[in-house]
Amino acid sequence: MTDPFVTDHRWVAALASLDGAQPRAELRLQEVPSPEGLAPHSRAFAGDIHPPDHGIDSELGTGRFIVLHDAEQPEAWAGEFRVVCYAQAPLEHDIGSDPMLAEVAWSWLVDALEERGAPYHAASGTATTVLSTGFGGLADQGSGAQIEVRASWSPDGPELGRHLEAWGDFLCLLAGLPPSTDGVTSLAHHRSARGR
Repeated sequence: MTDPFVTDHRWVAALASLDGAQPRAELRLQEVPSPEGLAPHSRAFAGDIHPPDHGIDSELGTGRFIVLHDAEQPEAWAGEFRVVCYAQAPLEHDIGSDPMLAEVAWSWLVDALEERGAPYHAASGTATTVLSTGFGGLADQGSGAQIEVRASWSPDGPELGRHLEAWGDFLCLLAGLPPSTDGVTSLAHHRSARGR
């Protein structure tokens, strides 16, 4: 049987780590209500990209980051912590139709976790692109695209601040911001006009 003190201690450590996270300045985080019934303990954040030269109603990128904790270590998690998140951003139509986009987006998430030193296991997820063309009253919107990545993974311990930072880095990349590290290609020149 799990010792409640140890369980609470690890969750408190996880919360402290999240509170100490230092994501990129362009990412505005806000704590939001956690989904109920997924785990005994959880915490959720909403994130939106707002570069310094952007207005308040930025549509460059948005997402959610949810941390779950269950000392019973559900079999599907292969651990006591689980991160569940999504990130989405608008793109120009030609970029959205690139058949390699999903693989590139997933590699950015994996690279972001590695760059932030956020060890994990049991990762899974999907990357989806949606192409759209306006007609009739929406014809002036032209063509555009959107990418959405949904992912989950099990952090190797309660040091969850690095995972939140990595997710923020990933969302910034999807939104077309320059990378904060070398070796990553940005979509900065391929933003949808609707996202500016």
